[in-house]
Amino acid sequence: MKVSVGGIGYVGLVTAACLAEAGNDVVCIDKDEDKIRELRGGSIPIYEAGLAELVVRSNKLGRLYFTTDLKEGVDRSEVIFIAVGTPPANDGSVDMTAVEGVAREIAEHLTDYRIIVTKSTVPVGTHQVISDLIRSRTDVPFDYVSNPEFLKQGAAVDDFTSPNRIIIGTTSPRAREMMEHLYGPFMRRSNRIIFMDPASAEMTKYAANTMLAARISLMNEISTVCEKVGANVELVRRGVGSDARLGSAFLFPGVGFGGSCFPKDIRALIHVGASHGLDMTLTRSVQSVNAAQQQRFAQRVIDYFAARKDPVRLAVWGLAFKAKTDDVRESPAIACVERFLDAGLTIRAHDPEANAKARQVLGERIETASNSYEALDGADALVVLTDWQEFRNPDFEMIAAKLKRPVIFDGRNLYDPAYLKQANFEYYSVGRA
Repeated sequence: MKVSVGGIGYVGLVTAACLAEAGNDVVCIDKDEDKIRELRGGSIPIYEAGLAELVVRSNKLGRLYFTTDLKEGVDRSEVIFIAVGTPPANDGSVDMTAVEGVAREIAEHLTDYRIIVTKSTVPVGTHQVISDLIRSRTDVPFDYVSNPEFLKQGAAVDDFTSPNRIIIGTTSPRAREMMEHLYGPFMRRSNRIIFMDPASAEMTKYAANTMLAARISLMNEISTVCEKVGANVELVRRGVGSDARLGSAFLFPGVGFGGSCFPKDIRALIHVGASHGLDMTLTRSVQSVNAAQQQRFAQRVIDYFAARKDPVRLAVWGLAFKAKTDDVRESPAIACVERFLDAGLTIRAHDPEANAKARQVLGERIETASNSYEALDGADALVVLTDWQEFRNPDFEMIAAKLKRPVIFDGRNLYDPAYLKQANFEYYSVGRA
């Protein structure tokens, strides 16, 4: 099939590359000329495991084409994906400027029937807003589809090519048939496409992300109680996760959730509820617990050094909001580092992929190291904030030798307290007394 994707960020580029890998001809459209120039030259502007190989291969085969011209994409495609950003507005609502702008431009260039698919995360009711907007600008027939993404950053390529479900929101039999054909190559083992109306598809995205975030916040709240009563949250997690009704996913305690999805989607759902006179009590609590967890962990580190008169230097491992991505948007690691800086602590940090993007946020307030052990030199403590694989089994003898004192604050519970006690470390984790 012939496909175009408007908006080449995390979601748009993964969608385009995976559809091209399946044999479709895909036009990638973005107004950022520098980004398009980089992509044409084989340079990938984001880090996502396995993505670069797909982009380079499909580009060489001529199945992936990059342009800043939306009209070209509309003319060359049967299905048009909208995958532009939907950042949060100040009141917690979703800024729909980019989505509506792309929709207007698509309407101006329509000359024949197209399927217009919204991949961006958008408020419930967007299907009607965008459909009305396009109809107000063209008489050319089209069908609208809501197709929310459920991609985990760090595993987005695998999630797209081996999805546990694909949500298609449409009332059009023609669009349903074409979307089923488009996603067919990813359904060979079993058909996991779920069809529904567009409003339900839009709500499914918010409901799923809020439920996952709620699991994280619940375990973080339980971890706080564990510390007070002498329980071990890791054992509690195993006990809870063994319940077949619950499962073990998203039950890991830590410094909280972040990224471009959960925080934004929770705020948006709260705003949707408020606009209909509803107080989303549980959803607000998820948001509050997450903020408190970040603050509590950072304050624990700050309080440890409160009596020190000499300057304190921390080695920080991890700046991205999770492993296997360079995304620092609403990262708990960044939130903690900012609190450390505000308290007067000096930071030297390392992240395998996110150093550059963290510097864009924090500027010259931090130093970044080219590797994890370099960050340790002369530091008063190590603070682990992202669960990268390379941090999980480090050389503790080297850590002890490089730190002024063997002190570790582990915000991801990566290490065994008994082992570190035996190695003469002061070790502080989450939910383990």
